[in-house]
Amino acid sequence: MQFHPITTTCRTAACTLVGGLLLSSAAQAQFSFSVDWHSPTVGMPDSFGGVPITEGDILGTVGGTPALGPLPVPGTAISAGPLGLGLPGYGFCVGHPGGTPCAVEVDALSFGVDHPMFDIGGDYLFSTDEFASGLVGPFTPPDLSSEAPCGDSSADVWVNAMPLPIGPLPPFAAPVGHTGMIDGDGLASCSGAAYPGTGLIEPNFPGFPNNGDNLDAMNFGSVGPNLFPLTGVYFSLDEGFPDPRTGTLNSGSAATMGVTGADILWKPAPGAAPVVFAPATLLGLNLSAQQAGDDLDALAIWENGSGFFEPSRHPYDWITGASDMVLFSVRSGSAVIGAPDSIFGIPIEAGDILTTPLSPAFGGVSPFPGIICAAENLGLVTMRSFGQIADDLNALDTRDNVGSIIDCNSNGIADASDIASGTSTDVDGNGVPDECEVISSSACFCPTAAPCGNIDATAGCANSTLSGALLAATGTSSVANDDLVLTVTSMPLFQPGLIFMGAALVGPLPFGDGLRCAGGGLKRLVIKSAGASGSISHGPGIIAAGAAILPFSVWHFQTWYRDPLGPCFSGYNLSNSVSVTFTP
Repeated sequence: MQFHPITTTCRTAACTLVGGLLLSSAAQAQFSFSVDWHSPTVGMPDSFGGVPITEGDILGTVGGTPALGPLPVPGTAISAGPLGLGLPGYGFCVGHPGGTPCAVEVDALSFGVDHPMFDIGGDYLFSTDEFASGLVGPFTPPDLSSEAPCGDSSADVWVNAMPLPIGPLPPFAAPVGHTGMIDGDGLASCSGAAYPGTGLIEPNFPGFPNNGDNLDAMNFGSVGPNLFPLTGVYFSLDEGFPDPRTGTLNSGSAATMGVTGADILWKPAPGAAPVVFAPATLLGLNLSAQQAGDDLDALAIWENGSGFFEPSRHPYDWITGASDMVLFSVRSGSAVIGAPDSIFGIPIEAGDILTTPLSPAFGGVSPFPGIICAAENLGLVTMRSFGQIADDLNALDTRDNVGSIIDCNSNGIADASDIASGTSTDVDGNGVPDECEVISSSACFCPTAAPCGNIDATAGCANSTLSGALLAATGTSSVANDDLVLTVTSMPLFQPGLIFMGAALVGPLPFGDGLRCAGGGLKRLVIKSAGASGSISHGPGIIAAGAAILPFSVWHFQTWYRDPLGPCFSGYNLSNSVSVTFTP
């Protein structure tokens, strides 16, 4: 492949601004990723089209966003084949099982519109391999130190637990620590931690062959099956030198493209050939005479829309649009590890987030990459500070269009960081801040114990409408938000209903044509007519109206209503019950 500038009609500022928008919105994935060739997910039929997954495919979660498990196998969002990245050898690799190398491995990924990090105190999102152990930080787990002993770390995505200060950041310039944001399988680990997952296989303990998956590249932003972001796909491939920890050769997929594993490639559209966007030497890589060379292992890019790679001469000059932000890490075994970085002059490690070399005109002290965030600030182990084999950062993104995936309360802090630092509670342990959801459970349905055979297994006992009244809670269970809404449907038209609450669950006790389950110091909330819709609603403002609800209390809600033509002739009935756990 020849190095040449990118010349395409979609390298404009307008294209940059649309970020992850697609040519089609079908089956969009909000989180895209790949796995390495060791992973057992390789060779499994994907959930979007049933085609065997390869280590060159860009995958997405079924349903678009991470969720609690159990989960199906991920789907292929962009294939490594002719309709996708167009990697040579795909036809030979598709269908091969995990643990057998094949030369299509994608090692790093970006859509070119990652958040342009500067003085915002932003988030770095990253993954590590199964050998990483992490540092014990001051924040609430899950983190590497709690999940690695379970083999529950290499398929996960981590985020710094607190917003970082203005960089570049030398070691220990920020509170040490990170927290789990996306899990592999979405199931609780041996530590008890559970957070939204992607459908990857866990556990994965160190060693070879792998018994679980290693998340090897990632990007936040929409992408659909075999559809490209309008900005194209930036990626790197794999070098073939041996892993220093196992002695196993890496896949060497870069050589099949005639490039090195330290070059950044760009695939502008499905029908176009990949081109070299940024050659290794402009990144400060492959400058050593050592045989091993360098392997770029993680990637975050904000491309300024010019159509050419314009290296940053000093950190944050990309904010003016004069250069491109290119952040990356290097794989364990790369020749540049141990070389002095160009910003601080300290040894480069596999867990550092790097950027293009600092220009000598701005005080650059070496021709090698500059450290924009030292691994220690992310809670990663280094030889530099601890004399131990360094943790390997092997996928990267910056805060970018992640929306409700990580910041449901829109406070500019990843949800996982809110929970870890104690600024948000997570009573139900599902990885979502309590102020973003209603924590509730429903009971007192009427499957068998109906007073007169008026069964409805999905609501309260059947009334004169031939269905039972259904009570549901929406909004959140946060006392501070006070936005809980209780809604009852399928009531007899124009009949009055009373929503009440109790501090205990009882029964179920036959009561009129229905069953009562809310008890223990009952409190009336509101009486309303069901009107022509057969429904009533109450809230928000339930707490402000004097409901005596406190944080961490549990209250049980139910609705009593008139039903003169009801099947059991008592003249009244009840809905099912809803129990709400209230949070601050």
